[in-house]
Amino acid sequence: MNTSADPVRDAASPAATFSRYRWVICALLFFATTINYVDRAVLGVLAPTLRVEFGWSEQDYGVISASFTLAYAIGFLFAGWFIDRVGTRVGYSVYLTLWSFAAAAHALAKSVAGFSIARFVLGLGESGNFPAAVKTVAEWFPKRERAFATGVFNAGSNIGAIVAPLLVPWLALTWGWRTAFVVTGLAGLVWLAFWLPVYRRPAEHPKVSPAELALINSDPPDPPVRASWLQLLRFRQTWAFTVGKFLSDSVWWFYLFWFPMFMADRFGVDLRTIGLPMVTVFLLADVGSVGGGWFSSRLMQRGWSANAARKTTMLICALCILPVVFAPHVEGQWVAVWLIGLAAAAHQGFSANLFTLTSDMFPRAVVASVVGIGGFAGAMGGFFMNLGAGWLRGYTGSYAAMFFMAGGAYLAALAAIHVLAPRLEPARLDLAPPATS
Repeated sequence: MNTSADPVRDAASPAATFSRYRWVICALLFFATTINYVDRAVLGVLAPTLRVEFGWSEQDYGVISASFTLAYAIGFLFAGWFIDRVGTRVGYSVYLTLWSFAAAAHALAKSVAGFSIARFVLGLGESGNFPAAVKTVAEWFPKRERAFATGVFNAGSNIGAIVAPLLVPWLALTWGWRTAFVVTGLAGLVWLAFWLPVYRRPAEHPKVSPAELALINSDPPDPPVRASWLQLLRFRQTWAFTVGKFLSDSVWWFYLFWFPMFMADRFGVDLRTIGLPMVTVFLLADVGSVGGGWFSSRLMQRGWSANAARKTTMLICALCILPVVFAPHVEGQWVAVWLIGLAAAAHQGFSANLFTLTSDMFPRAVVASVVGIGGFAGAMGGFFMNLGAGWLRGYTGSYAAMFFMAGGAYLAALAAIHVLAPRLEPARLDLAPPATS
């Protein structure tokens, strides 16, 4: 009988059973992220219809959209800190419950103020998804698999954006737009019924074999550190991630909330015909999310450093985004869709690697906090982009300025990341001065 308690030696034994339960956890993250994006995308799908029913101006819609991103930013100030302290099992449950009820509450809104309040609470709840998911990946996957795992769960954002234009028009046209908010909002409670019984930390999970646990823990152990936000903000690595999120996320928020309005204004697309263009854009984004994570992980498996693999992948993605500046100028509807779809795919490949930088440079104990800081910056970028889009659209009558900014944002983000973290060197939290000094 083998009585060894050494997981590494057990992993090397021919008789060892190698489980793959980490991918079950990744699947749960994928579905949570899918629900997250369905709930935030419902308003965008219905926006052209609601604009007619309630008489919204471009500025009104900009304010409603900006309410979400402002709350999302504020939520990130606390989400990472909260999840780092209570753990992903409890933290995820709290945030998903909050955003599910907030999403359903849109059905009660009757004014710009009502929709703005509902969007604000939804933003607070949804701010917990990515800090919890990235921290879970850091706990369940070795570094060489994290970019791919992040790409897989992050693909849920695109699946959510695909499901919304397929499901929401049918619900709205059959039972009314209020039903669309209620049905999609409460779907998150079904996910909780799976998450709470299933999730445990790898070392505590009965379905994780010693061999898989050895793989999960194959990286050098993290130093036993804790750090406040003030301490984390003293590191260039934190600012590299934060600036990257501010510049790139602002563009993603623009695509998510303004794409249906752009298609309606530029090409006359309505609730009955928006489905296929949105599905095309976000299906391409799905491919980019998984592909971007896979590509950098593949380069690392071939012996590339994390620095070279991540940044090479991000550069390719940034270059693929440049043609989107032509989207508002082309005559064919589908030319615009493909240009935006290519940009969305490249964004998601860029984003999968950007998220992974946090676990490349920081110990697991503070990953969610760093993601929270960057998420705050990204959501503030979205706040300014949404307000600016409403103002620019109303003032110029065109979307050209927004697409011009969208095209160049990623090269600027990568340049800033490289200046601030030229080698993706780990942050030495053990050398950080006290936050009160």
